[in-house]
Amino acid sequence: MRTRPLKVALLGCGVVGSEVARIMTTHADDLAARIGAPVELAGVAVRRPSKVREGIDPALVTTDATALVKRGDIDVVVEVIGGIEPARTLITTAFEHGASVVSANKALLAQDGAALHAAADQHGRDLYYEAAVAGAIPLIRPLRESLAGDKVNRVLGIVNGTTNFILDKMDSTGAGYQEALDEATALGYAEADPTADVEGFDAAAKAAILAGIAFHSRVRLDDVYREGMTEVTAADFASAKNMGCTIKLLAICERAGDGGSVTARVHPAMIPLTHPLASVRGAYNAVFVESDASGQLMFYGPGAGGAPTASAVLGDLVAVCRNRLSGATGPGESAYAALPVSPMGDVVTRYHISLDVADKPGVLAQVATVFAEHGVSIDTVRQTGKDGEASLVVVTHRASDASLSGTVEALRKLDTVRGVASIMRVEGE
Repeated sequence: MRTRPLKVALLGCGVVGSEVARIMTTHADDLAARIGAPVELAGVAVRRPSKVREGIDPALVTTDATALVKRGDIDVVVEVIGGIEPARTLITTAFEHGASVVSANKALLAQDGAALHAAADQHGRDLYYEAAVAGAIPLIRPLRESLAGDKVNRVLGIVNGTTNFILDKMDSTGAGYQEALDEATALGYAEADPTADVEGFDAAAKAAILAGIAFHSRVRLDDVYREGMTEVTAADFASAKNMGCTIKLLAICERAGDGGSVTARVHPAMIPLTHPLASVRGAYNAVFVESDASGQLMFYGPGAGGAPTASAVLGDLVAVCRNRLSGATGPGESAYAALPVSPMGDVVTRYHISLDVADKPGVLAQVATVFAEHGVSIDTVRQTGKDGEASLVVVTHRASDASLSGTVEALRKLDTVRGVASIMRVEGE
C-alpha cells in the first residue's frame, strides 16, 4: 500500500457533505485498504465558517473554495454544494489544476454535462456523479459500465423521494395534496420551498442524465418534458383504484419505436397495482431498465438523505482514487449515437380522461365521435350522474400526445361538456 495519502477537497458541508466527511474519518482504514492508499481530507469549503462541524478540524475549513481547488496538491474534489454557479466554475478550475471530480450536482450535470465531460477529458481527469441520481442506488455506473455492451431501450422509474412520499400518503390515507405535503414537510422529507420536487424539476434533471447515458446521446434538461404533481387530487386516486391502479410521478426515458430518436419526460401517471413500482412506498426510489440482452432490471433503495447520498459519493471517491493510483481514467461521456430528442407530441401512451358532462341522451355518442375524428381509440368508458350532471371517464388505447391534445381541445368546445376534470397518462403496462 502506498503510504502518501491522496488529498481530497470537500466543497460543501451540509447534510451530504458532513456525512461524507464523517465516513471518510470513521472508515479511514477500510477506505485505505480498498483504494490502496490512505485518503486525507485536505480542506472543506463552506459559506459559514463559524458553524460548529463535529468531527472536522476547524483548521481545514475555508470560505475560499477557489483557492482550495487551485492548490495543486488536491487529487480529488468532492462537490456537494449544488446549483449552477459557483459549482460549474469550481469544477472546471479543479480539472485545470489537476484534480478529478466527484459531484452530486444533478442540475449542473443536466444543463452542462457535455461541457464538464469535455473539460475532464481535456485535462485527463475523471468526472463521476453516481450521487446525482437516486441517492444510494447504484444506477449511473451500471448504465455506464455494466450495460455498456447491451442496448438499453427504456428507463422508467420513481426518482424523487419527496413526491413519492406525498403520493403514497394520498393513496394510503385518502389525504389531499396539501395535507400530505404538510406531513412531508414536518417529517423533513420536503423542503420549505418544495417547488423543485413537486413541480418535477428535480426528477427532470435526473431524467436528462439517465437518458444521455442510456442512449449514448446528449440530452439536456430543456429536452425533458415536465409536469408537476400539484394538481393530483383524491378523486384521481379514486379513479385509479377503480382501474386497479395507483399514481406515481415517473421519469420515463425511451427509444422511439424505429430507434431513430429518444424521448425523456416526467409526469404523474397511473400504473397497475400489479406493477412493482406500485409497491414502492414512502421516500424510496425505484428504477426499471429495459434492454435487449438483459431484459428488465430493477434498482431499488433510499433515494435521498445525507447518509445514503454520501454512500454513493464515497463509492465514486474510491473508484476515482483507484484510477488516480493506476494512472488511468474511468469512462467519460458517450454520445456517439447522437440520437435526436423527439417532442412530447410524438409520445404514444394510454390516457385516462375525466369529463364533467350534461346527464342527457346523446352525450356519450358526441364524445365518442370526437375521439374517433382525432384517431384516438377508446378502451373503456364509465359514466355516472344524476340531477342533470354526470361524470364521464374515458380510458384510451395507445395514442400520441398530439392527437390526444387535439381531442381534448375539441371536447372543450362541445356544449354538453362542462369541463375536463383531469387528464392522466397510464403507464407500466
